[in-house]
Amino acid sequence: MQIKPLIVIPVYNHGSTLRDVAERALKHGEVLILDDGSTDGGPDAVEDMDLTVISHDENLGKGQAILTAAEKARELGKTHIITIDADGQHFPEEIPKFIKAIQQSPETIFVGSRNFEGQNVPGAAKFGRSFSNFWLRVQTGIKINDVQSGFRAYPLEIFSVAKTSESRYAFEVEILVKSAWAGYDLKDLPIEVYYPNPEERVSHFDTFKDNIRISLLNTRLTMRSFVPLPHRQYAKDEEGKITPIHPLRSLRILLCKDETPLKLAIAGAIGMLLGTLPLIAMHSIAIILFCGFFRLSKITGLAVSQLCIPPFVPALCIEAGHYMRYNKFLTEISLQTIGYEALDRFYEWVLGSLVLGPLFAAIIGITIYIMAFTIKRFLDIKPQQCGKSHHETR
Repeated sequence: MQIKPLIVIPVYNHGSTLRDVAERALKHGEVLILDDGSTDGGPDAVEDMDLTVISHDENLGKGQAILTAAEKARELGKTHIITIDADGQHFPEEIPKFIKAIQQSPETIFVGSRNFEGQNVPGAAKFGRSFSNFWLRVQTGIKINDVQSGFRAYPLEIFSVAKTSESRYAFEVEILVKSAWAGYDLKDLPIEVYYPNPEERVSHFDTFKDNIRISLLNTRLTMRSFVPLPHRQYAKDEEGKITPIHPLRSLRILLCKDETPLKLAIAGAIGMLLGTLPLIAMHSIAIILFCGFFRLSKITGLAVSQLCIPPFVPALCIEAGHYMRYNKFLTEISLQTIGYEALDRFYEWVLGSLVLGPLFAAIIGITIYIMAFTIKRFLDIKPQQCGKSHHETR
């Protein structure tokens, strides 16, 4: 695949730093400046330079600026865009690092991981990065180090596949989550960062409004990630066009490509363990959160937890807990023992689950591992028998 990147600099009232960033970026490729309704005359400072400028009549937000730039990049026949902030925070000299990365892996989104060991790094930036990193891992199971970094490389096809709703700073979170759901890889690239003294810093991030938008977005994305249905994956057909794969087939691709007997066994064991514990009305949420965070199969964990539906497993736990308390089993089932003494039974359920939960989890985990290992080895399942994955079709 021939890589044709376009360097994109979204701008909104960064007149004091724009020319310097643009000059340095031009040394590494073709540059597009997307003026998002600036009122400081900043884009006039680069009108004599060999680059393209597109302007919004009003400020529409950074997300919309990136989308407009992506549309222009397609018109120019480009394959990727590399976005870099106009405020001087990033070093254009590191653009070749992104170009090399996309040459090696054209279908990956690369995100610059900022080095926060320097001076003047705002505490809010450190907290915001940790906050967004955590929720991305919950929602996708993918761990990257700097979800909020604006120095990135995108394959243009991403913008046709990942349908987004945000137009401002929250867009940069949403596009990563939905791209990951669609089957694209996200990877870090270490970069340096420069933060001037607070009185010299130019930032248009609205601490209140943009944090509210990001929080609401994370709420929606997390709720969707709770739903134990596979996300639609994408691949290229014989003509090289991006086409959606049916969700059920996507699940089969996931199991064949990413899951191993060990990971399936761990997911099943976790489902059994959490299903055994008395997490009343919270079992599914706990399993989805835990498996999603550690990139385990939520489907496997939820399926195994169904073995713990009352009354069989809870009854065994109560019997075990009762025996631990009184050195005898509970043999009387009456209004007195399960009604008036309900709190005692719940306490015994807790005690018993702490003993039987790990035991049942071990049994289920070993069983799943043996079955999966046997199927994979003796039936000799190969990736091509599962259908081509997104990455394998390119």
